Amino acid sequence: MTYTKKWTLILALLTILSGIYAQQKDQIPAAYSKLSYDEQGSLYLQQGNNTYYATTSPPMYSLQQVYGNPVGTENGLIFDFGELKGTLTYGLIPYGKAAHPLPIFRFTKPIENGKAEINIPYDFRYPYDFVGWKETGYLTLGYRLQDEEGMIIYDGEVSLSGTGPFEVVPAIAEGPFINSVTDSGAVVWCRTTLPVQAQLEVNGQLISGKETLMHHEWSIEGLEPATEYNYTVKYGGQEQEYHFRTAPKEGSQDPFVFAYTSDSRHATGGGERMIYGANAYIMKKMTALAYAEGAAFLQFTGDMINGYLTNNEEMQLQYTNWKKAVEPFWHYMPINTGMGNHEALGYVFYDSTGRMRAFIDGFPYDSFSAEAAYAEAFVNPVSDLTSEDGSVYDPNPDSQDFPSYSENVYTYRYGNVGMIVLNSDYWYAPTLNTFPFTSGGLHGYIMDMQLEWLRKTVAMYEQDSMIDHVFVTQHTPAFPNGGHSRDDMWYSGNNQYRPFINGRPVVKGIIERRDEYLDILINQSTKVLAILTGDEHNFNWLKLTSEVPIYPEIYPLEKLTVSRPIYQINNGAAGAPYYAQEVLPWSEHTQSFSVENALCLFYVEGSSVKMRVLNPDTLNEIESVTLRE
Repeated sequence: MTYTKKWTLILALLTILSGIYAQQKDQIPAAYSKLSYDEQGSLYLQQGNNTYYATTSPPMYSLQQVYGNPVGTENGLIFDFGELKGTLTYGLIPYGKAAHPLPIFRFTKPIENGKAEINIPYDFRYPYDFVGWKETGYLTLGYRLQDEEGMIIYDGEVSLSGTGPFEVVPAIAEGPFINSVTDSGAVVWCRTTLPVQAQLEVNGQLISGKETLMHHEWSIEGLEPATEYNYTVKYGGQEQEYHFRTAPKEGSQDPFVFAYTSDSRHATGGGERMIYGANAYIMKKMTALAYAEGAAFLQFTGDMINGYLTNNEEMQLQYTNWKKAVEPFWHYMPINTGMGNHEALGYVFYDSTGRMRAFIDGFPYDSFSAEAAYAEAFVNPVSDLTSEDGSVYDPNPDSQDFPSYSENVYTYRYGNVGMIVLNSDYWYAPTLNTFPFTSGGLHGYIMDMQLEWLRKTVAMYEQDSMIDHVFVTQHTPAFPNGGHSRDDMWYSGNNQYRPFINGRPVVKGIIERRDEYLDILINQSTKVLAILTGDEHNFNWLKLTSEVPIYPEIYPLEKLTVSRPIYQINNGAAGAPYYAQEVLPWSEHTQSFSVENALCLFYVEGSSVKMRVLNPDTLNEIESVTLRE
């Protein structure tokens, strides 16, 4: 190669690398501040003379790993869980023979060198075969993975065809789930262990998937109100059948019940209280009780999992563990979810001593953010609110500077009730309180575009003659009572806390924004009955009136006029470690404070709404109160 050609090649490579580097720099959203890429493409934060590099840790476990890459053998199958050490417990799942089919665990064996082999003809010989696999040539195994310390990592399924040799075929790994139920339709969705072209049959309709996929989602229309429909999901020659009930006709005065709770990240005590990321023990009881009480739906708003992760693979595993805990009842009853602070996913920056200096929401927003990970895991309605792009704070109107609100802020109706689901942990930067230099969203803060969407949605329901009651739910209380007095919508009474965008604080502080939020619900509406919150791991309720003190002793700004009563019902008692009560300005007005696990049941009958609160573990009643006559 000549000298000229060599330098021409070098210059070409430098041009390419320069382009890649420039592209990387352009990927940093303009809403952030003091972030850059170095010449090696590593993201770092520069604060004065200090440089902090971002890290994204590899997953401790991932969905792909716990699926185990099963392979059929002459006598059954063999799993390969990579570097996982621990035990495998397994048993048959009686699909079609039980309303809530769950694994009937029978055998346990060690995982050796990441592998475990199952002998189907031996383990499930007579009289241990209760699904008739020899006659049908098909079976589904449920299996449970535990690590060396005994922590449950995952509950999964694997389906096999044949009677020897055996072939691994698609199984339903998650679901099927029912969501977005209206008076004329619904959405059914599920995830299979292998790509397959799945079908849904309901009301004489057969809806075929157009592609071979692992995520399957079907929209059903043309149904009758308040009617029970059987539905069948068909996949790879197999099928599962369940049923759901459509909502009553819009505006109906027919009575119904719905349930509410939040905060189910894993807890102490071992066993199913800690299925890697989720308290599956109490969440299964929550949904079982809601279903037994005839709840039309369950609203769950935030902190499903431990979260605070830097990789999506691990996040999806924790989400799956939560979904699997409530799956037996989600087949029949919609479970609608919202985001909390523990759904955080992003970049963490450390100093040279290993101390964490900053944690921000991840980007690119459409693939590596808390909002994108959440949308990947759940199926919720999509509103017309897109993001905070277009607000007065938007630093670059020609680019996407904020993550999406798709499926994490939305509204739905059931009968004469409207439910508004907000995200008070949007674009969440967990370290913003002490390290605002990166910019980011503040825990508990409803940002401008979301606030305007709330205003518009409340006004829509106010003008809708078919809606009598409106509930608003977000993860953080307006009035914390135990565990989060230093943040939520209070921050120890310090209005200085607020989001930072492109290195600058927004104009309105947290208490000002709380008051704007409450003004919409109280003074711009006659229908909003209650705020449903969590974050604090306890149950309590507060009736906000003009007599309730809600400000610090010295507060120089304009104060909210409370023209009518509204309730705050906090129920973060779904299994996360408890918080005891604190003394705050409104404490004398706080009712029924309890650290028991709690499920709120709302009984709606025309113009009347009553709340009953039960402990799903012991079934004792914690509270019963009439909210609206």
